[in-house]
Amino acid sequence: MEQDSGEDDGQPAAQVRKPISRPLDLLNFLLIDVNGAIKPYLNVYLYVHRGWDDASVGLVSTVSGIVGIVAQTPIGTAIDAVRDKRVILLGALVALSLATLLVALFPQFWPVLAASCVLAAVGGMLSPAIATLTLGLFPADRLARRFGRNAALERTGNVAIAVLIGLVGWLFPDRAVFLLVPACAIVSAAALYSIPRGAIDARRARGGGEGEGEQAPAGWRALLTCRPLMIFAACVGLFHLANAPLLTLVAQEIGQARPDWSSVIVSVCIVGAQAVMVPMGLIVGRRAEHWGRKPLLVICFAALPMRALLYLVWRDPYWLIAVQCLDGVGAGLLSAVKPLVMADITRGTGRYNAAHGLIGTVQGAGASLSFVIAGTLVQQAGFDAAYLACAAVAAVALGVLVVMLPETAPGKALELAGDVTAGGTT
Repeated sequence: MEQDSGEDDGQPAAQVRKPISRPLDLLNFLLIDVNGAIKPYLNVYLYVHRGWDDASVGLVSTVSGIVGIVAQTPIGTAIDAVRDKRVILLGALVALSLATLLVALFPQFWPVLAASCVLAAVGGMLSPAIATLTLGLFPADRLARRFGRNAALERTGNVAIAVLIGLVGWLFPDRAVFLLVPACAIVSAAALYSIPRGAIDARRARGGGEGEGEQAPAGWRALLTCRPLMIFAACVGLFHLANAPLLTLVAQEIGQARPDWSSVIVSVCIVGAQAVMVPMGLIVGRRAEHWGRKPLLVICFAALPMRALLYLVWRDPYWLIAVQCLDGVGAGLLSAVKPLVMADITRGTGRYNAAHGLIGTVQGAGASLSFVIAGTLVQQAGFDAAYLACAAVAAVALGVLVVMLPETAPGKALELAGDVTAGGTT
């Protein structure tokens, strides 16, 4: 049994004795990978089963992608403003369920466009919402291990859900896959509300620190002038600018070499990378306090240019699959370390989720821009040029990280939070 105390509306709550780790484990395991599972299946469904043309599917993807990028920062600000963080996550689960049901019941252009926009906005807030819940449940000295456990369980669940989607899509009618989302959401909501509100420290959950009096959150100017936060945002944006198109490039090459097996091989790439991410999360949980955050980030960022260059060594599809699994090292470490670094930088500001949303916007913009650049390079100069460009951007990201980003582990976190709060309050 775990013992946690929280605060509700600024008043100390009675200590709550409840096994909060188990429902949090279940929440992470059932976390729907909207971008990695639902949206790709939705595109296949529209192409194959509904007979949509490329222009219509592309328009839906583009519009929903823009909505998802723009929505991240306002959503993060809203999460900070709501005291009961369970309400935010419940709202996201309901919105996700309604959106997939809308697609299943009304697979026409306008309903699908509306549902896709909801999926894009909600998909980017699920992990941050669980991260803020974790912040409110666990003190600072237990966050590293808990965030690592969160990441490992999320990736394990992604693999299981991806396999389940494949089985349901194969055994049942085409729309049956969309019913999985409400089913997972119901179980997730039950797990969520088995965590008592009194166990969640509302102030700590928004990055307000521990043992402090109630105070107004830091102003936006303070966030935007926080040097560590801006450097980290630039690093994350460059990472995704280099990383996002690589799977697509590999899929195109494999499709040319083995067209009959292209979809199966791409699925193996995705599942393989997700499987590698599981131990990466556990490594973060066990080593982030001893090594600090920055060494783990250096390993994460160094794996990306290495992977992009290894694609140039051999064009065999099985080699490409093996190299693609290295995505699990880079993306796996980043997904586990990022919420921990954000907690370090924003501790004491009351703006954890707003900062998370800001970085989500930068990350989404980098990923979206990368597809245009990579596609143009492939068309004009071939796959090698695209891989080299991704490696170059990844190397720049690594250089910025090594030279400019300070270590954020406890001991220096207070100094960084002081830099943030110095800008004033709203």
